[in-house]
Parts: sequence; C-alpha cells; structure tokens
Amino acid sequence: MPRIISIGTAVPPYAYYQDEVKDFSYTLFRDSFPNIDRLIQIFSHTAINRRFFSMPREWFDTEHSFAERNQIYIDMASRLGEEAIRNCIEPIGMEISDIDHFIFVSTTGITTPSLDAHLINRLQMNPYVKRTPIWGLGCAGGVAGLARAYEYARAFPEQKVLLLALELCSLTFRRQDHSKSNLVATSLFADGAAAVLVSGRKMNIPIGPRIVTTQSRIWADSLDVMGWDLKDDGLKVIFSRDIPTLVRKQARCLIENFLAEENLDLGCIDSFIFHPGGRKVLEAYQDALELPKNKFQHAYSTLHDYGNMSSATVLFVLEKALQQSHRYGSYGLLAALGPGFSSELALISWDEEDNFESL
Repeated sequence: MPRIISIGTAVPPYAYYQDEVKDFSYTLFRDSFPNIDRLIQIFSHTAINRRFFSMPREWFDTEHSFAERNQIYIDMASRLGEEAIRNCIEPIGMEISDIDHFIFVSTTGITTPSLDAHLINRLQMNPYVKRTPIWGLGCAGGVAGLARAYEYARAFPEQKVLLLALELCSLTFRRQDHSKSNLVATSLFADGAAAVLVSGRKMNIPIGPRIVTTQSRIWADSLDVMGWDLKDDGLKVIFSRDIPTLVRKQARCLIENFLAEENLDLGCIDSFIFHPGGRKVLEAYQDALELPKNKFQHAYSTLHDYGNMSSATVLFVLEKALQQSHRYGSYGLLAALGPGFSSELALISWDEEDNFESL
C-alpha cells in the first residue's frame, strides 16, 4: 500500500506576533464596528502566538489590485514551493528529477500555466513528470491532495508522487472589506507550504506510515459556509460563524462511520492529525468526539506557531506527528474541512512490515 515517505515545510520571511496584527486590525476596523473593543478580543482568544506573511507590515497599509496580488503570489509561491520541496526530498537522498507525478494544491492565487509548471522549470524536474493542479478546496486541500496521491500510488506502485499544498492567505487581505468575516479571517490566516512524498509499495526506499484509506464528504446546500467571492480587487472571504456548530453536529457520526468500514472505532486511534481551523473548531472536535485537549496537541502546537495556513496546515500537523515514535500497529486519523461544505478524512497506520520493500 502507498506510504508517506517524507515531509518538508516552509514559511515566508515575515513573522508577526498576534498582538502586532491585533493592533493593526484595531486601527483599521475601529470605525466600522461600534463594539470593536469587544470584537477585537478574538485575536487574544485564537490560541495563535505568531504567523508568517509574504509581505512586510507596511504593504498592508495601502490598496492593491488583484493583478498585483496575484503576481506576488506567483513569485513568492515559486520560492516557497521550491524550499518546501527541497526540504522534503533532499534529506532522504533522492533526486527531485525522480518524481513521477506532481500534485499541486492551492486556493489563494491563480496562474496559467499552473504553479506546478513554474516549479518543474525552476527545479529542473523530469520533463515527462505527470502533473495534477487542484484549485478551490481551501482548508480541506491538504488531506484531499494526500488522498489523490494515495490513489495514484496505489494504481502505479512503482512510482513516486509529490504533493505540494501551498497557500498565501495574507495576500487575499482587502483593506476596504470591513465585514466581520474579514475581521475573523485577519485573526486566523497565514502563509505556508508543505510538500509530502508518497510512494507505491514497490519502492526501494525507507518507508513511513501506510495510507490505509480515505474519504470525501460534501453536504448539500452548504455552499455559503466558506469560500471566496471574486471581487475586482481580489478574493473576498466567506467564513461562517456556524462552522464549530457543524463540527459538533456532524463530526462524530462521520468519523465513526468512516472508521467502522475498517472495523475500527475512535479508541483505536492514537494520533488525531486534524486541521486546526481555529481554537473554536478544535474545541468543537473535542466536544463531538469526547476527547481531551492533549489528543490534539500537534494541532494546537501548529496553530500556536503558524496560525491557519489553509490547505498546508494539516500537513504541518502531520509533520509534527511523524517526528514522534509510534508503536507498531497504531493508527492516525487526518481530518480537514473546506468549501463545499466538505470534509476530507484519511487513515494512516504504522504497521509491522519491513523498513524496505524491493522492486
């Protein structure tokens, strides 16, 4: 079965602590909300300490066109994507040109040719590499991308699949959008990239956890829960306050049914590798699954150190989980929610097979 071999992550150069962003946002939004002193406290309640942005602080003081934002996206994403891919591939002694299939996931910028083509040229990858760019999955994209990599590696067990999830959420910030959704988004979102190498079962390289199965779920009549509205100057955030409530109502049944298909239950899961959409979302998972906070330690740690980087975030959580030792036969569960309104799940296992599989 396909396995996760390596993960590499990268963040842009500008780091900001939450209090700095809070002060900036207070100045920007104070004339729009009579209760701004109360609303601004959401910044203090996010469980976020620091985030990374693609541009320096003064860039956010002026208006920017969609074209300008998007060119910055292409330039920074190319640099950040290269760094994440090198951090994934080079430590295991493999050549980037050995990649057979390249899956690229993003929702925060647009380019044709898609960014994977830019990176194939930049990194001098195999000119015959297959590529699959995926756009529009939002925060669910990291797990969905891993699922697509799993399916390809299962069909072609002699091949190596590279997944890159990359989001530059800060570039979508629009100064003139004084909605509560934009205020909440400003308190949460950040920039980052994560690359994951997945191999089929016939690869003669060190192995990691096996990907057992995956699941996608979309709810009808829920298109307005999260996403973008396309405006002349960029992407306007859609972000419903009902997301934690939806988690409390839907998550347990969804996850239990998913695990039951593998004759497992919640008690069989050792590692909960969940996308930290925000503190309230993680707390909603805790309530729904009746689990203590420490079960989500890697999600909280990622949220604290990086904020919500949309699709890439759950792969940062996965990286932390893989840095720990795991007993043979233990299971990990990846989960993320995204526009649609949709859910993505993936089950992984640290099994007892040998450390190498021959061709």
